[in-house]
Amino acid sequence: MKFRLPGAAASLCAATMAIAAAVAGPGGAHADTAPDGKALVVLGDSFTANGWTPFSDEKRCDHGDTAWPVQLAARMGLADDEVWNQSCPGAAIDGGDGYTLTVQASNAAKTGSFGPRTKLVTLQFGFNDHWGGAPQSPWSSAQQCFYDVVGGCGPDAVAAGRMIDPGAITGAEYAARIDKVVTYIRYYAPAARIVVVGYPEVFRPDETSLCFDILGLPVTQPQGRTVVEYFNRMDRAERDASTQLGLDYLDARALTAGHGLCSPQQWINGVFDPQTKLDGLPFHPAPQGDAVIANALYERYAR
Repeated sequence: MKFRLPGAAASLCAATMAIAAAVAGPGGAHADTAPDGKALVVLGDSFTANGWTPFSDEKRCDHGDTAWPVQLAARMGLADDEVWNQSCPGAAIDGGDGYTLTVQASNAAKTGSFGPRTKLVTLQFGFNDHWGGAPQSPWSSAQQCFYDVVGGCGPDAVAAGRMIDPGAITGAEYAARIDKVVTYIRYYAPAARIVVVGYPEVFRPDETSLCFDILGLPVTQPQGRTVVEYFNRMDRAERDASTQLGLDYLDARALTAGHGLCSPQQWINGVFDPQTKLDGLPFHPAPQGDAVIANALYERYAR
């Protein structure tokens, strides 16, 4: 992929300084010898990691045994030492209290994960970020309204200040936030395909209500349009940012269309739902959904 970023030299300098500072830490910088890199580098949030420890408040970067990075590494025939997976629930591009994109990239650099052998780098972020100066993220905003029967998750909730405005999520802001790390990766892993992985279909793009399962029983929030708009806007922002920066975009929503919550063939976990994965992370991909994403990444970018 040709490097066409405006101000490339300045961006690379800024990215290198930011990540190198994190890499160096108190113990010093990289060794002088350039690393070969790992074949697969995975950076992302809970939709990537897809693991959790129920009933625990401890912050952990749990990785599910059927999460798409695990399935993708198996499809690629990679040993553990050929993969770096830093994905973590709660992670954001920047801000928040989880592993940010810069922290994940710097940790990858510390292990020598970026190099000429690096074949594929994936990024899946956005729902834990604050957009347009909003006081909360789309994910926290959505979670607060699921069980609010009176107020709900409709446009009125935005007007009343209970939910953030979906219009704050833009491709321009997304691109600006990931730009420096992308520049760094391009320089140190020049042969790698960098793919922004979209979010799967949790709710249909045209839905106005929300349906989800608890113990296999459907529960409906009749006023749900704003949550659906979060997914619509995030999909558009990721797509636009990928175009602006010349990255690949995996449209996971299209790949999983018709298999969201409460669908006849559901590929998203409910809450302790025996129809999908009983101990699976709620509102995140079931094994079938992760398999579709892993297979698509393999077929398009990693064969």
